[in-house]
Amino acid sequence: MLDLHDPTTTGAAPSSANREIRLRLAVEQLYFGYRAFTASPDRILEQRGLGRVHHRILYFVGRNSQISVNALLGVLKVSKQALNAPLRQLIEMRLVAMETAAHDKRVRQLKLTATGAKLEAKLTGAQMKLLQTVFDEAGSEAEAGWHQVMRSLCEKD
Repeated sequence: MLDLHDPTTTGAAPSSANREIRLRLAVEQLYFGYRAFTASPDRILEQRGLGRVHHRILYFVGRNSQISVNALLGVLKVSKQALNAPLRQLIEMRLVAMETAAHDKRVRQLKLTATGAKLEAKLTGAQMKLLQTVFDEAGSEAEAGWHQVMRSLCEKD
């Protein structure tokens, strides 16, 4: 296992070599952190023959009930082709329901079924529990810093 602790915390002024080391460390921590963040949901999804893309769809449909398919495409930043198969699978499994919008018959809106909501809660609940644990360990200042970094990353997308 790689040592993901910062090897450059010697108190000396940061050099460009130290900066590269710190940035590479941040990349590695993000990779390994994401692996830990997705491990439990991946196991749950695998039991149903689903993957991370299915979880993202469940999550954002759950957070935005009655979201249109086009709006979901925008949120996920994927093509219609990339969304079509996993969304169809979730609909066939009766985890997501698609309905015609009352205001416009051309618009298809999505919502979670009761079973879909239960699965989404289980998947996201595992991630929230993990985040709560690490935020409690790191402290409120570290948590606030993490949120600031994540917001800044989102703005770069």
